[in-house]
Amino acid sequence: MDALLVIDVQNDFCPGGALAVTDGDAVVEPINRLAASAPFVVATRDWHPADHGSFVDSGGPWPVHCVQDTAGAALHPGVDSGQVDVIVDKGQARDLEGYSGFEGTELERLLRERNVDTVHVAGLALDYCVKATALDAKRAGFDVIVHRDATRAVDVVPGDGDRAVEELRAAGVQVVD
Repeated sequence: MDALLVIDVQNDFCPGGALAVTDGDAVVEPINRLAASAPFVVATRDWHPADHGSFVDSGGPWPVHCVQDTAGAALHPGVDSGQVDVIVDKGQARDLEGYSGFEGTELERLLRERNVDTVHVAGLALDYCVKATALDAKRAGFDVIVHRDATRAVDVVPGDGDRAVEELRAAGVQVVD
C-alpha cells in the first residue's frame, strides 16, 4: 500500500512565517492533489519547545519557529486537513534536530501497521526535513518517491535543493516531477 507523507507544511515555513521558504505555499495545491488519491496520508509538524536547541537563542542556526501550540506551528490553512489521516509531531526534544519525520516519533509503526510499502514524500523543506524523512524511509526499507513539484528548498546556500535531489537519487530514492 502507498502512503503520502506531507512534511511540515506549516505557517512558519510559508510566506510571512518566521522561517519562510520561498514559494513554500506553492506546495499546497500539488499536495492536496496527491492526497486525494492516497489511501493513507500522514502530515508531520515541527512541534518545538520554546527553548529548542536549533533556535539562534539556544545556539542553533535557525530563528524561533514552529513553537508548540502557536499559529506558526499550525498546518497551512490551504492544506485539506480532511484528507489527513494522522498528524505526527516531531522536533519536540530540545536537544534533537527533529528534521526527519521518523526521529523520535511513531511514524514507522503507523506505516507498518497499515502494511505500507511505498511512501510518497512532499512538503517543506526539500533540503532539510523532506530529505531527512525520505532518507530515513529508505533506510527503513520503504520504496520512496519524492514529488519535486510538491516541495521547495530553503537553499541557505544556493543549490542546496539540487544537491538534496542528487543525494536522494544516490540513495535510491525516486524523485519525480
